[in-house]
Amino acid sequence: MSDYTPKFPLGAAGFGLSLGGTVTGGQLVAVSASSTVVAATTALAGKVIGVASRDGVSSDKITILPLKMVHETTCGTGGVTAGDPLKTDNTGLVTLYVVGTDAVTQLIGYAVTTATATNPVRWIGR
Repeated sequence: MSDYTPKFPLGAAGFGLSLGGTVTGGQLVAVSASSTVVAATTALAGKVIGVASRDGVSSDKITILPLKMVHETTCGTGGVTAGDPLKTDNTGLVTLYVVGTDAVTQLIGYAVTTATATNPVRWIGR
């Protein structure tokens, strides 16, 4: 998934930031330093700010698409059902957020469609 465009932008504009590592278009990204993002992991879940618009490597400047859009990205392990709350997994994919178990800071949005692992899922950011 080289380039990525959200399904429904909802008026929010993308913004440019530098990469602190390699990312793939459509992968969730989290703040790692001032004006710098990296591929999201579970450890960085509370710092997820958007989705990478394209592939890039460390020090590239790319457009980040804010969470507050309807995105269509790859579903991680386990799959999700429409309406499920979502978080990031360790590879920057969306996966099920478990209410009462996962930290509230890990919640990134809600599934709009149902999807099994490795398939596209539409979701809206928080």
